Amino acid sequence: MSTFKSIALASFLAGSTLLVTTANAADYVIDTEGAHASINFKIDHLGVSYVVGRFNEFTGTFTFDSENPDNNRIEVTVKTASVDSNHTERDNHVRSSDYLDVERWSEARFVSTRYVDLGEGKGQVIGNLTLFGETREVTIDVAKYGEGADPWGGYRAGFTGELAINVGDFGMDFNLGPAAQTVYLDLHVEGIRQ
Repeated sequence: MSTFKSIALASFLAGSTLLVTTANAADYVIDTEGAHASINFKIDHLGVSYVVGRFNEFTGTFTFDSENPDNNRIEVTVKTASVDSNHTERDNHVRSSDYLDVERWSEARFVSTRYVDLGEGKGQVIGNLTLFGETREVTIDVAKYGEGADPWGGYRAGFTGELAINVGDFGMDFNLGPAAQTVYLDLHVEGIRQ
């Protein structure tokens, strides 16, 4: 191989490596406009079943770095009045001062502080959840679902997450029974790379 070809090949490989490294660390906007993300919940109802629902309005961003997971970050803001359990009367009651008190606490917010890589696409996102004016550290178990180019010329990455929170930890003092003190969140996040 000629010296010129060797230099050209080395330059190409170096450039390719740089591009791959750059592609591994990227910022994403959660795709709520296209409804490709959801925050779902369930809570015990009288010890016989669950009430399930979701929050319809939220925004967020995340940074995903496959080479350096310590750089992974996420921030999400939820409009509490967007709670939707598919039952208007119940949702209006949940929005009232008896429960979410959405006039006083219109937003819930999560801001990550660190990421623990568990390998094989799984990890834990640790951060601060602010709800009802109280901020507590929580840990969300997460898993990478996939990533790749989309049909519109963009690039996407998707993750799932699970979190159980005790509402009493955030100052909610209503009593629906011991089992109903825990709200289980099921998270599906698809982001568009910026």
